[in-house]
Amino acid sequence: MPVTIEPGGLQGLLGVPEAARGLVIFAHGSGSGRLSPRNNHVARGLRDAGLATLLLDLLTPAEEANRANVFDIPLLASRLAGAAAWARQQAQLQALPIGYFGASTGGGAALLAASSDDPPVAAVVSRGGRPDLAGAAALAGVRAPTLLVVGSRDEPVIDLNREAMSHMRAEVELVIVPGATHLFEEPGTLDQVIGHAAGWFVRHFQRA
Repeated sequence: MPVTIEPGGLQGLLGVPEAARGLVIFAHGSGSGRLSPRNNHVARGLRDAGLATLLLDLLTPAEEANRANVFDIPLLASRLAGAAAWARQQAQLQALPIGYFGASTGGGAALLAASSDDPPVAAVVSRGGRPDLAGAAALAGVRAPTLLVVGSRDEPVIDLNREAMSHMRAEVELVIVPGATHLFEEPGTLDQVIGHAAGWFVRHFQRA
């Protein structure tokens, strides 16, 4: 269902299955948003696994007009943390552990937001992400267990993810999906992402 995240008036899509085991908030990549077909496909898969999902636009339409904002990782991270704080105030969500799912540049925003642990984050998943954009200091401060999923044909991003891992002290794993490129457009590759992400979130939400 459509929701508005205050105080910034950001637009989101919230889905809450019965007996949800946690809430996954999405941080989209550059030029993407709550209507992203790929992230909506992932969100449906996560809901099928019993997880609530919140897809939202981290920028207003006016802000998106300035391309610099699309790559402003601290700004995007602050909006993501704000959405988590908003969720903590909603009756149907406030008891659920929170996780972040970041795609592309959203991976950096998700990890930067998780580095402050305010509000606490139980798990992070990055799909074809740029965790390096969070910066070495922030990566070292992340306490949430983190799963990095990258396509085998996205070689530069594989290297960037491995570099980011070297700065992290939290539990972190790298999964390479065979035959996948950056956008996971190849048949079946995005469903593999869903399987890995759902398993990661469910396992760590149970520990939260």
